[in-house]
Amino acid sequence: MRDLPKSRDWVYRAAENRKIERIEAYFSKHGYDPHRHDTYAIGRTLSGVQRFRYRGTMQHSLPGKTMVLHPDEEHDGEAGTCAGFHYRMIYIEPAMLQSIIKGNPLPFIKNGVTNDARLFKATDTLLQSMDYKLDALEEDDALYDVAIALLAAAGQPVVTKKSFDYLAAERAREYIHSSLDRNIRLDELESNVGRDRWSLSRDFRLLFGTSPHRYMTMRRLDIVKSCLRVGESITEAALIAGFFDQSHMARHFTKTYGLTPARWQAINRRSVMNTCADFHPAGRC
Repeated sequence: MRDLPKSRDWVYRAAENRKIERIEAYFSKHGYDPHRHDTYAIGRTLSGVQRFRYRGTMQHSLPGKTMVLHPDEEHDGEAGTCAGFHYRMIYIEPAMLQSIIKGNPLPFIKNGVTNDARLFKATDTLLQSMDYKLDALEEDDALYDVAIALLAAAGQPVVTKKSFDYLAAERAREYIHSSLDRNIRLDELESNVGRDRWSLSRDFRLLFGTSPHRYMTMRRLDIVKSCLRVGESITEAALIAGFFDQSHMARHFTKTYGLTPARWQAINRRSVMNTCADFHPAGRC
């Protein structure tokens, strides 16, 4: 990867965007305000001390450890020393892990930082330089390794008798993806997937790490980020993604990523796509 300065904050994003999001970043002091997102955030600190509040306590990530932030758990980020912190992170949707672990509850890593050698090795491929282009099969193999290593590091047994309905929750997730251009209700999901709404809501949280409503909001924020990367205005990005207005989107964006849309756009670096004109409201740019 090109040399990037350590005199100012930056985020460099891998150009490909198939199944996971990959970033490398440096922050000299304060990085992120408290926020939460509906993906796993798995990464490693390359230099410095990465300090963050997680589940009520202060945690410290050092080189050689693996960070695993569970979906929908609030956290922030800042430098633990005056040298700042340099790190890489991947973001994996719970649905992607569920396609591998087949309906088992999501693995949870206590404290958000682990010394587990199996997980550190399993993340090697996905946490390479952002300039490294992953082949599709290589990415699939790496995702499988990470999923299995997460279960092992969490000490979580595989559930064979399930009291939840994975297929109904998956149908609900697919229905949400097809309806991003409009607002839907839980009873609409119920009627379309054949599962009573409260059981469906419980199953969705267990299997995908967040509520159906928040999942839809996050998919719309994915669209906002894609549009901001290619130079769309914040107002246009909000409207394209299906938010009521810019302020409505900005509140969700800042709460989710710990940065305003304007600051996120200013510090992110990515190979620029030609246009956002190919975007469809039910998918991603």
